[in-house]
Amino acid sequence: MPRLSDVLAELDALWPPERAESWDAVGTVCGDPDTVVDRVLLAVDPVHAIAEEALSLGAQLIVTHHPLYLRGTTTVAADTFKGRVVHTLIKHDIALHVAHTNADSADPGVSDALAGALDLRVEGPLVPDPTDPKGRRGLGRICVLDHPETLGEFAARAAARLPATAQGIRLAGDPSATVRRVAVSGGSGDSLFDAVRAAGVDAFLTADLRHHPASEAVQHSPLGLVDAAHWATEWPWCEQAAAQLDAISDRHGWDLRVHVSKQVTDPWTTTHHSSGAPN
Repeated sequence: MPRLSDVLAELDALWPPERAESWDAVGTVCGDPDTVVDRVLLAVDPVHAIAEEALSLGAQLIVTHHPLYLRGTTTVAADTFKGRVVHTLIKHDIALHVAHTNADSADPGVSDALAGALDLRVEGPLVPDPTDPKGRRGLGRICVLDHPETLGEFAARAAARLPATAQGIRLAGDPSATVRRVAVSGGSGDSLFDAVRAAGVDAFLTADLRHHPASEAVQHSPLGLVDAAHWATEWPWCEQAAAQLDAISDRHGWDLRVHVSKQVTDPWTTTHHSSGAPN
């Protein structure tokens, strides 16, 4: 069985921490490098429910996409939400490792997993990484559908293939418009509208679209917008990352057992649709 340090070296090779954005907080949050690892849990969010799941599985390592501490802190006291997570992990000798924006821009990255979940053919990154001579790394992906379909059908495809959440899928634009090429970006993507427009795609699928950027985007062009829950657009990466870790385990003869959490950690739990009209 490998030690934690062996597994972390492979994870850093998959998602080099130096490729994370300057504001990000990636890498190992806690864990003893000499701990023997035979079971790993992949998840989007490092919340306490995921720590409890790792404990119930007997996992020695959790790999999440979202950081536990994105901003500085002065305490890990157990009476705080994040401190409670840290206490649970350390008490049970469970390590936590984060791959965030370094996984977003990787090859393959978070948006490749999203495109794969939607059965889209990837042409290349939406915002290429200028340091990648192969032109494969970067934020978002430009994709092609095997057959043209309407924007409404494309939104229905997303609803059917992404994990279910309370938000579901929101659509902006003409549902009958034809879609052939799309841009996708796992997580919050409304900072990428300039690149999306420059790509000349018919639709953009992402998450967390805010009112003003979305309103301006649909007024600016006939671009269709498909807005999913943040968690739902990033969860496919967990399965992709698990497959990568399985391949590493096979190559080294480690016999790791890699699990993907099925817990929905999206914070929204219920949707109520308004029925009233403006007075």
